[in-house]
Amino acid sequence: MIRSTNDLLRELPSIDSLLRTTTALSLQPLIGAEHLGALARRITDELRHEILADSKVETSFAARDGSFSRDSLLEEAERRLAAIHQQESIRGLSRVINATGVILHTNLGRAPLCDAARSAMLEAAGYCNLEFDLATGTRGRRGARAEDLLANITGAEAALIVNNCASAALLVLTVLAREGETIVSRGELVEIGGDFRVPDVMAQSGTRMIEVGTTNRTRLSDYRKAICANTRLLMRVHTSNYRIVGFTRTPTLGELAALAHDAGLLLYEDAGSGALIDLSEYGIEGEPVIRASIEAGADVVSFSGDKLLGGPQAGCVVGRAATIERMRSHPLYRALRADKLRLAALEATLETYARDASANELPTHRAIACTASEIKERANDLISRFHQGNNVAGFTLETVDGDSASGGGSAPTSRLPTLLISLTHNTLTPNQIEMALRRSSPPIIARIVDDRVLLDLRTVAESEEPELERALLSLSDG
Repeated sequence: MIRSTNDLLRELPSIDSLLRTTTALSLQPLIGAEHLGALARRITDELRHEILADSKVETSFAARDGSFSRDSLLEEAERRLAAIHQQESIRGLSRVINATGVILHTNLGRAPLCDAARSAMLEAAGYCNLEFDLATGTRGRRGARAEDLLANITGAEAALIVNNCASAALLVLTVLAREGETIVSRGELVEIGGDFRVPDVMAQSGTRMIEVGTTNRTRLSDYRKAICANTRLLMRVHTSNYRIVGFTRTPTLGELAALAHDAGLLLYEDAGSGALIDLSEYGIEGEPVIRASIEAGADVVSFSGDKLLGGPQAGCVVGRAATIERMRSHPLYRALRADKLRLAALEATLETYARDASANELPTHRAIACTASEIKERANDLISRFHQGNNVAGFTLETVDGDSASGGGSAPTSRLPTLLISLTHNTLTPNQIEMALRRSSPPIIARIVDDRVLLDLRTVAESEEPELERALLSLSDG
């Protein structure tokens, strides 16, 4: 018998009864009584609106045996409460295993921090000498050690650290070129991820952008002709997320530096990816090494901390001491400066360079340097362990050739050969497998290509392999 709308509304559980369920009682210590009460009100309101909208929804709330009662409505409310909590938990930050083979995966937090950086963040989480000179007992310079390390590693006179590379570009352009003109090649007006566009940042800084040359060819004479009394900067932007190939031409950084200095101007390079050492021997091509930019005559260079540098998100600025001090004393710097945790992690990361240990200690550099033969050995070992003594009927694991990617807008044309683990199942679709891995604990992020789920161990730490195996075995058990 189909009940009337009023009958259904009378069966709605009270908020208090929902809060007394097993699910609600288990959630209260985790999310607090106030938030739990808000969720209970939200769920009962949803049920009320659904009943008012369609009086035939009775079957949707029936128990497993098909009967309908106040208890079955309460069970539905409890189920929704658990589902909402699960969704909220998923939206929170949590560790994931990156099996995509994209080393600097923007959506997964870019560069994973080294052990020393993680320890340094924990150490700095309490009171620390952020702006206190322990030698003199007076106020000290924020980030002094990290900035000194940056200057020494890059060969610059001084350094400054802000919260990200876009902030660095905004600070440089605001301080050095506001109410003046900045000359830049048309081929360098890039858009980076997250709708970050160089022209937009220039507009916000208050400088007027003067485009020269064409998309694929810009000559030194194009810059020379554009210089006038209002010119403040010549700007070189590294096109980190794309390359123009074929009929191309652009002046060298040294040529631009000579032109700028002859005209009494400054040369600014937005280097983007932040390579502090040459990674070309590992297949990372076309990324400027910051020291080389300083040696070529750039007056100020900005770059990211969480890309090829291998550290936390940060905007690093290096260059001439007088220029850096102009930026440090500007009011905008205070709004953009880095916090203590970021500085602690960056300092520890830079220490690995100072010790010539970055190749061994930075996860980013280890992943870049890993060879296809090393990955093949790990992949075959994992597949053997997966099959050994386990009932994995229906699953097929095999290795296939493929490529990893540096990611993060770095080295877009560089190829990193790898061996991928291909995962298929007799009945489960690739989307179902991918979703199950993504919902495992910890979540495992894979990719799907040609109807196969692919796992790349280049970006999976060896310590994470047991968790990956457990997730695969759980999939086969399900």
